[in-house]
Amino acid sequence: MVSAEVIAKLPTALKPVSDEQGANAAVSLLLKPRRGDFDLLLVKRVENPSDTWSGQMALPGGKREPKDVSLKDTVVRETLEETGVALCQCQFLGVLGAVRSEPKPDFKILPFVVLLKDEPKLELNKAELETFIWVPYEEVVQSKCMVEFSFGKVPAYIFADGVVWGVTYNILSEFVKAVEASQK
Repeated sequence: MVSAEVIAKLPTALKPVSDEQGANAAVSLLLKPRRGDFDLLLVKRVENPSDTWSGQMALPGGKREPKDVSLKDTVVRETLEETGVALCQCQFLGVLGAVRSEPKPDFKILPFVVLLKDEPKLELNKAELETFIWVPYEEVVQSKCMVEFSFGKVPAYIFADGVVWGVTYNILSEFVKAVEASQK
């Protein structure tokens, strides 16, 4: 279990929201408090042949647009567009290190860690997302394994409703490290 005290210390293990690290996309790692712990929001992308991450479990987010003044604007806009969750009343705890996508090496993604104040009402953009799940943090920690795909074995997190691998796996792994660092 992760206490409110650990969540309060989490910003010390993260970078400031203003540290964009040369990224050109952003995702939101949404934390929903739950009796001495918290849940993380994962979404499943719709099947789409033109989408690099078609059908995969992911985090809400997307590419920076010219109208976005900052990547915080990007993550606020994309999270609202994809899930209906408005982040304006939420607490931005910080960002993790930016990650590159192997299929799109010019794509550098900045993960924002955001603490929700209340249970959000999700309204998925069905053109982009098929479904969502709230995963307890402890389940993330305990579900790490290796998964065999046609192209080889990769590290992953397996949940009842899906497999998380690739760039989302890397982001969740960095988040787990940040939580562990804030517990020390």
